[in-house]
Amino acid sequence: MVPLPIMGKHPINLSIPMKSLLTTLSILALMLPQVQGASSPGSNVTTSVFGKLPLGAPVTLYTLTNKRGASVSIMDYGATVVNLRMPDRRGKLDDVVLGFDTLASYISNKPYFGATVGRYANRIAKGRFTLDGKVYHLPINNGENSLHGGKVGFNKKMWTAHIVSQHPAAVAFSLASPNGDQGYPGTLKTTVTYILNDQNALIILYGASTDRPTVLNLTNHSYFNLAGAGNGQVLNHRVKINAFYYTPTDAHLIPTGEIRSLIGTPFDFRKFTPIGAAIQQTGGNPIGYDHNYVLAKAGSKRFALAAEVYEPTSGRFLKVFTDQPGVQFYTANFLNGIPGKGGKKYPQYGAFCLETQHFPDSPNHQNFPSTVLRPGEIFRSATVYKFGVR
Repeated sequence: MVPLPIMGKHPINLSIPMKSLLTTLSILALMLPQVQGASSPGSNVTTSVFGKLPLGAPVTLYTLTNKRGASVSIMDYGATVVNLRMPDRRGKLDDVVLGFDTLASYISNKPYFGATVGRYANRIAKGRFTLDGKVYHLPINNGENSLHGGKVGFNKKMWTAHIVSQHPAAVAFSLASPNGDQGYPGTLKTTVTYILNDQNALIILYGASTDRPTVLNLTNHSYFNLAGAGNGQVLNHRVKINAFYYTPTDAHLIPTGEIRSLIGTPFDFRKFTPIGAAIQQTGGNPIGYDHNYVLAKAGSKRFALAAEVYEPTSGRFLKVFTDQPGVQFYTANFLNGIPGKGGKKYPQYGAFCLETQHFPDSPNHQNFPSTVLRPGEIFRSATVYKFGVR
């Protein structure tokens, strides 16, 4: 077995073609020791038209299927996960991510269902940060703060797709974000590669380079319900997060800068605990979990298990691996009956998110891991959502 290279920021030759970077990142995914397995001719990638943008450009849906029949569908608008079908303990396949049936609903998608989020995932206080002595101003789109890259973040962009492999099924999406896009400095070239292997692991690889110093925080914003999308609340899902600390926030969900022990608090998920066990004690408006957990291996850049979730009725479980220092645990507090797939209404607490990430508002907190990316460096990161049954 080939060991996984350490993820993070490394010097590169910027003359390397982006296509080569896509291929390299995709190969890296197949090396992940926790999910590695032989590929099968039963896997494949198919395409279909999901809809058209207001000006008429088509949006393509790429469906990756493995030999077990599990599948994931990703569209090039927002490099967005639209469907993710995984078996329960009886072998029945269900879609386990929230979303919509039409492109029009995604275009006005406020919950960021399934989207690739950037240039900076999560919040930046007051839409402002300082880098190398210069102050940058970002669009305000969440109270008094900037959220998930601004008003036209990566979730609102058309990405260029490239089928990397049929066996295993793999598709890469690339995007060039120009200097000044949503107020961020530097032309940023980003790739996101999705791979579905025969062990029912969805592997997501991120790569990025810049021509000027900038800040970067990429994540996937899938909303999971392991009982099946639209099948009620997730309060009975059991969660375990590999963290001893979290970053408390103010009333606007901006970190205070403190890294606080979660032991003995409602945020303690060191052991499997139902999501609903202490959710009413978390406070907030609305009440619920929307917090960054400092993973136990934070700072080591080591690829490791971050969180586990188990749903007892279906028997499905999810394991999340990442090399990122944090994970945002969010319990869909802001959902309020929005119509979703098949006309089902998604209730508050109708899903959970585990967004692997750097910490929110990191550019404004020197004690947080740095999110600065400079010319001559490449950002690369891996996240794996591994599904199974018990």
